[in-house]
Amino acid sequence: MNNTEIKVGIIMGSDSDYPVMKEAVAILKSFNIAYEVTIVSAHRTPERLFDYAKEAHKRGIKVVIAGAGGAAHLPGMIAAISPLPVIGVPIKSSNSIDGWDSVLSILQMPGGVPVATVALNGAKNAGLLAVQILSTADNSLVNKMTSYKKELEQKVMDKVEKGLE
Repeated sequence: MNNTEIKVGIIMGSDSDYPVMKEAVAILKSFNIAYEVTIVSAHRTPERLFDYAKEAHKRGIKVVIAGAGGAAHLPGMIAAISPLPVIGVPIKSSNSIDGWDSVLSILQMPGGVPVATVALNGAKNAGLLAVQILSTADNSLVNKMTSYKKELEQKVMDKVEKGLE
């Protein structure tokens, strides 16, 4: 995508995280929000992490969604460096302790370094939260989010009308 259009940066520690993170991509596409997707490993590419965190806002990114498994340092390190809001997606990875290591690594940030944290493998909600953050400066996104929530309500009401049996 054209760098002047990028609004959301979606980053992950490994390509093995993409099956989870593609849910955030799908949400951003459905709201017609420009984004970029890339791999930034906190442990294997620390210089890339520093560069990404220092430069993202200069390239038009307004929100970063960072997914990571295991020790899950990526969201916190981005938040430590970048002035942008960071949404952390804990991912249950192959080396995970049932996902709790990722959840706690992202959730338990020290004072002064906030990371908004969604549920384990909750990239869909990370995408929705990014839309809501962007909507604070874009009334068309407020309207789209209002419609989205009405659609959610209607889906439930359709199921209510069908009954449970």
